[in-house]
Amino acid sequence: MLRASEVEVGDMVDIDTNDDLRERAIRQLRKKKEFGAHVLAYLLVNGFLIGVWAMTGGGFFWPGFVLLGWGIGVFFNAWDVYSKPPTEDRIRQEMDRLR
Repeated sequence: MLRASEVEVGDMVDIDTNDDLRERAIRQLRKKKEFGAHVLAYLLVNGFLIGVWAMTGGGFFWPGFVLLGWGIGVFFNAWDVYSKPPTEDRIRQEMDRLR
């Protein structure tokens, strides 16, 4: 039979775990929303720049510099948002290596 204090400790662990998961989920959803805004800004601004380039007679495709530079930023933002977190095994290995 469990004592009241043991039940409370067990419940607290579950609550902490759920709170941690909730916070992680909120952070991840916020990152996805911000990434969507980043992609939208990338498309609108670069679409505008390509329009300016086309209306001024074309020629050398100078918007390519912005497309490439900003595109690298969008790529790494996507990597951050959609990459998997490290596993517990990898964390333990790194902790052992640092000791």
